[in-house]
Amino acid sequence: MRHEEIVKRIIENVGGQDNIQNVWHCMTRLRFKLKDHNVVDHEALTAEKPVVGTTDSNEQLQVVIGTNVNEYYETAAAILGLNTSESASRDKQESKSMISGFMDIVSGVFGPIVPAIAGAGMIMGLMSGLKALEIINAESQTYIVINMIASGVFIFLPFFVAASSARIFKTNQYLAIAIAASLQVPAMTNAVAEGVISQFNVFGFLPVPVFNYGGTVIPIIIAVWALSHIRNFIDDRLPEALRTVFTPTLSLFAAGLLTLVVIGPMGIYLGNMLAYGIEGLFNVSPVLAGIVVGGIRPIAIFTGLHHAMTPIALQNFANQGYDMLMPMMFMANLSITGATAAMYFKLNTKEEKSIAVSAVVSGFLGITEPALFGVLTKNAKAFIAATIGSSAASAFISFFGVRIYGYILSSVFSLPAYIGEYFVFIILGMLISLTVSFAIAYVLIPNVEVKEEKEEKKQLVEA
Repeated sequence: MRHEEIVKRIIENVGGQDNIQNVWHCMTRLRFKLKDHNVVDHEALTAEKPVVGTTDSNEQLQVVIGTNVNEYYETAAAILGLNTSESASRDKQESKSMISGFMDIVSGVFGPIVPAIAGAGMIMGLMSGLKALEIINAESQTYIVINMIASGVFIFLPFFVAASSARIFKTNQYLAIAIAASLQVPAMTNAVAEGVISQFNVFGFLPVPVFNYGGTVIPIIIAVWALSHIRNFIDDRLPEALRTVFTPTLSLFAAGLLTLVVIGPMGIYLGNMLAYGIEGLFNVSPVLAGIVVGGIRPIAIFTGLHHAMTPIALQNFANQGYDMLMPMMFMANLSITGATAAMYFKLNTKEEKSIAVSAVVSGFLGITEPALFGVLTKNAKAFIAATIGSSAASAFISFFGVRIYGYILSSVFSLPAYIGEYFVFIILGMLISLTVSFAIAYVLIPNVEVKEEKEEKKQLVEA
């Protein structure tokens, strides 16, 4: 196994295997659900070379490693004996606040599938830019085929969400995917496209509303949660000899029917409410929306709450074909990068400067955890500078209505997705986020003399 010794030490420093209830990962962090957080040795964890930082948030320990976190997760899962598709245990989760529980679920569900979403979104963004520049024709077979590669992830996103949700709710992944498939069968999609009927009737009295579930996420998460409880309920009450056949049969029937009749429509309405709520904030004042969303984004990344915006952004794409939240995420990433760049000139060792340079490069590529945990959290003024830059730039682009037309990792490579009438404003927003955060951090943070220079001056004085 790769990284086995490092992972063993990480497990030891979080309190040992007996202290770990569950572990999962997002794009850059190992996330531990622990029995006792007081036994965690944060200092020893951060001393490990791949670990950028740690944070306790939402009743979970987050160990920030980087974009190769999956390698460490797979090793940890093997050492801990975790079945990544279905856990054999069914221990009841300890009670926790609704917000904390929701954030655990969102981060756990979307973290593993973000690479697929980001990769597909990047392709869509590049194709969108080429189309806007009239380099490629949208009617050409080349465009159609490449668009098939990219759009498949979003059309069949419920399948990805179902598989990931099953791992979080500790139920069978293939039953979860079967539930998602029931919402995507041609009978449903054709009924939506033709617009002839508004609902089916089961047994003559149960209504199944007709909706387009392509690209939706909230209905699937709720449905898989229900499936996990239904399956456990059935499995616990059947004789062992009947479980192999009848547990999946009854679970799929009951959960599938419940999803089509109740959960699916309810999830659609809930998703729309979230999207309309954000849209309402923009209608009240785009500038206010920018200040609020831009201001909370850096702290949301730091605490691991940033995935909360993912379902809303995806719902916006499904409802209206574009989103205005992701441009603000882009501004936040750049403001964090700008403040980190300023810190380079304030740090006093080659090692610290090297970390800052690496973090700046990662920030431009859309990964800001190295900058936050490796640089900014060590200086509150730099963090404040990043927050101000994010708010200022987000307010600016919101005022001019900047939007993006595909889910893309918020990095410099997402620029093709902005080509069009708003392109000049996203460029100006980038400049604002970088310069404001850099300037404030540079001014607020005093220069620090290098230790070697101090020693030389001391020796000269003594001489």
